[in-house]
Amino acid sequence: MPLHLLDHPLAAHIITHLRDKTTKPATIRTLAYQLSLLLAIEATGDIATEEKVIETPLESTRGRVLAHQPLVVVPILRAGLGMVQPFTDIFPDVSVGYIGLERDHETARARSYYCKLPPLQDRHVFLVDPMLATGGSAVQALTVLREQGATDVRLVCIVSAPEGVAEVEKHHPGTVVHTAALDRTLNAKKYILPGLGDFGDRLYGT
Repeated sequence: MPLHLLDHPLAAHIITHLRDKTTKPATIRTLAYQLSLLLAIEATGDIATEEKVIETPLESTRGRVLAHQPLVVVPILRAGLGMVQPFTDIFPDVSVGYIGLERDHETARARSYYCKLPPLQDRHVFLVDPMLATGGSAVQALTVLREQGATDVRLVCIVSAPEGVAEVEKHHPGTVVHTAALDRTLNAKKYILPGLGDFGDRLYGT
């Protein structure tokens, strides 16, 4: 599987503070934005550009601008919402879809309760979810996106477990995964270790 681990001193700094159980929700939201911005830049590093001639204050020159291939970011609700703004800030024309999946804490399986997507064909699609734990939600969302015509889908996460990475590769081989941390394992309740707890709860103070 094409797994891209974000390697940057600032990312390591942010992850440490996100893991800290004393970090307050307001700070969690700021840190999540900062880390998601780094991930968004990393995940879009190979999108197409085209040449453009411009006038500087002194002379004409050739530069590069983004090619006209639309981008789509799709958060898995609710925690994925915390990763959307960096994409919309740096790519103002990006479209946003939504997939609502709720984890059953007894079975660790996801239940679908909402789905709203823009056209996906011939677009770069970025599926964002802070935690790739068992991989069940990611696999379910990837299946929906591919059924709706997406062919270029990248999964962007903050923390991932080896089990989740393997599950995505099993069901959607070749999917590119960008993550800021690859943690050790899952515990008996399918939470990531060392992890950072329930990201949605910590993000929204619930």
